[in-house]
Amino acid sequence: MKRLICIVAGLAAVALSFAQSDRYEQRYDLLVSQFGPAGVGVETVLNNWAKVDSTNVKLLTGRFLYYFTKAQTQKAEPKPGKKYLGMDPVLTLKDSLGNDVHYYQMTFFDDELYGESIKAVDKAVSFWPDMLDFRFMKANAYIAYEKESPDMALSYLMDLADKHKSRRSPWTYDGKEADDEFFQGAMQEYCYSFYSLGTPSAHDAFLRLSQKLSSIYPANTDFLDNIGSYYLIVKQDYKNAYKYYNKALKINPKDETAMRNALTAARKQKNAKLEKKYRAMLDELKKGQQ
Repeated sequence: MKRLICIVAGLAAVALSFAQSDRYEQRYDLLVSQFGPAGVGVETVLNNWAKVDSTNVKLLTGRFLYYFTKAQTQKAEPKPGKKYLGMDPVLTLKDSLGNDVHYYQMTFFDDELYGESIKAVDKAVSFWPDMLDFRFMKANAYIAYEKESPDMALSYLMDLADKHKSRRSPWTYDGKEADDEFFQGAMQEYCYSFYSLGTPSAHDAFLRLSQKLSSIYPANTDFLDNIGSYYLIVKQDYKNAYKYYNKALKINPKDETAMRNALTAARKQKNAKLEKKYRAMLDELKKGQQ
């Protein structure tokens, strides 16, 4: 009887904890909807919520977002060029000589608060090591913080690729199983993020991550196409660009990206023979799609 009473009491305590957690989640949602993820009262709710349900996924996400958002300050600043870090200007004015001056919405971080956000996401990963959600949050935080020089982001993503390669069970993302195809697609998005930043350091990160992923997934021609595009656009090294596009086409003869980019390289070189070759391949592909 005593054992039964203890079990019942334990179940009652668990039920009470879940009920309290639900109430804190409702308060959190209400505050965020009114004041944002770092608004008035949010930290207090998160602290009290942690006392009853410290490993709750939404709580841990909220803790990261609180510090990450609070760390940010935005300011419009003039930068050269019609794009900066892949962004369009928020405002364009004329200087005294009539030249365009482009202003971009820049985000600056308080280092201490940013550090707290990284601690928060690391804690979340320790509780939920199989969830990609938190690992991607950390990668995104690195990219946002480092801006034109994504060194930590590159290192983290390359390490994540190695972890994925050695895993025997799938990750989860957004509550669902994240298979190998999903992971490769997500990594390709990060490659594009590096490329779109447009700086020499970011382009180097784009190349290195693409090379890493191509070595892990040799049958995925997206990463070979990335390497070819690095040589085509960044280096204007057409010989190496053709090399990687042709490697991709050998693996996947229907790789339209490789065909189009190789055709672009031929046009830039004014190489009529190669232009004819890749144009014929594209025409043949289109016929097969009809």
